[in-house]
Amino acid sequence: MTTLVRGQLSPDRLLPADPTTRELARELLSCVEDLPIVSPHGHVSASVIADDEPFSDPAGLLVTPDHYVTRLLHANGVSLAALGVGGSGAEPREVWREFCAAWPVFDGTASANWLTSELSDLFGVHDAPSRENADVLYDRIAARLSEPDLRPRALVRSFAVEVLATTDDPLDDLAAHRRLAEDPSFEARVVPTFRPDAYVDAATPDFTQRVDRLIAEAGEGGSGYDGYLSALRARRQYFIDAGATASDHGVRTPRSVILDPLAASRLFDRVRRGGAGEDDRDTFEAHMLYEMARMSVEDGLTMMIHPGSLRNYDRETYACFGPDTGHDIPVSVEFTAALRPLLDDFGNAPGFHLVLFTLDESTFSRELAPLAGFYRGVYLGSPWWFLDAPDAMARFRAAVTETVGFSRYGGFVDDTRAFCSIPARHNVARRVEASFLARLVAEHRVTLPRAREIIVDVIDGAPRRVFKL
Repeated sequence: MTTLVRGQLSPDRLLPADPTTRELARELLSCVEDLPIVSPHGHVSASVIADDEPFSDPAGLLVTPDHYVTRLLHANGVSLAALGVGGSGAEPREVWREFCAAWPVFDGTASANWLTSELSDLFGVHDAPSRENADVLYDRIAARLSEPDLRPRALVRSFAVEVLATTDDPLDDLAAHRRLAEDPSFEARVVPTFRPDAYVDAATPDFTQRVDRLIAEAGEGGSGYDGYLSALRARRQYFIDAGATASDHGVRTPRSVILDPLAASRLFDRVRRGGAGEDDRDTFEAHMLYEMARMSVEDGLTMMIHPGSLRNYDRETYACFGPDTGHDIPVSVEFTAALRPLLDDFGNAPGFHLVLFTLDESTFSRELAPLAGFYRGVYLGSPWWFLDAPDAMARFRAAVTETVGFSRYGGFVDDTRAFCSIPARHNVARRVEASFLARLVAEHRVTLPRAREIIVDVIDGAPRRVFKL
């Protein structure tokens, strides 16, 4: 863990321990440390930035919305209700006390790196939280939150965010995005991302109602399966008109299936009526993943696939607190056979960009790097979620680089709902890349001048290029 101490955080945190390699990493980090943030995938709401309201309290900002924090505290005996999860109504100061008292559980975690950076850089807190100092820290941070430079738009500027992508429901009106785009005083780009999961996963509890509304509002007078496809195309275009450059697909597996139009229409009717079996639901989702790739070839949206999570795993937690409350669990995933139908037809299509993410480290070198090393349209997504930690990120880089080099990387994504962690996460990624490249330079595998070029491209060029920003 990056321990909080009196004074500033070490400038050498996460850099190599070996003095020679560390010096090289320092030089490479200096090439990118002050570059603007280009964030092509995340979950901060555009309305938070557009409304520009002060953050309510320390717990509501740093604890309750951060699943990394709440899930580990829950594992160590703190109830989710006591942490304010799911709108439980817990008093913010009490939430904060629970967090501070349990601070040692974050030793060695990625969360520790992010949280220490946030506390130090934003709030001038250089003492480790504890049961004893919880109220003092709460009052200090709460006072800072009332100051103008801690409001969302000011933070976007101070974080040097140039582009921030959100993740949005296909029927979102994107009004907040338009407000930001039309405001001449706001310089950053906040772009939507088309996320159709709830409209293609027939296991979604209100799937039928969602699909009916989608067709009614955007089906351009069509009905049934044809109206459904027309509505998805229309909403994708609506997002593109609002600045979107990507779609995101949080599927359980990356399986793709090709159905002829009649079979697809009949399957759609079965799942739409409800009561379809698991095999039908899975086949429909796999067919729609193929159709989403077809649409990306047509309209140019970069396609992200985030597979491998068994969502809402704990039934009691889901019943009490709902989805996205920290109990999604990774499962093993197979990519090569699963994606073959999609890649056969679209993998080398002009302009098609497919960014593959995984929660299964065993696929880094076995499947993902070889796929990205052949198909023109396939790029490697950065380690995310449970893998967006320094050591896991270093394992990713070591596993894939000997196969594909650096050119097939899609750039770092922070994938966060915790707004204030954005710069901390990007800084960690920059330090990991600097450390990896420093080792290659020290081993005379890459020259230092070339390493300087590579790190700038990895940090800045790759996300702009792959996500068409």
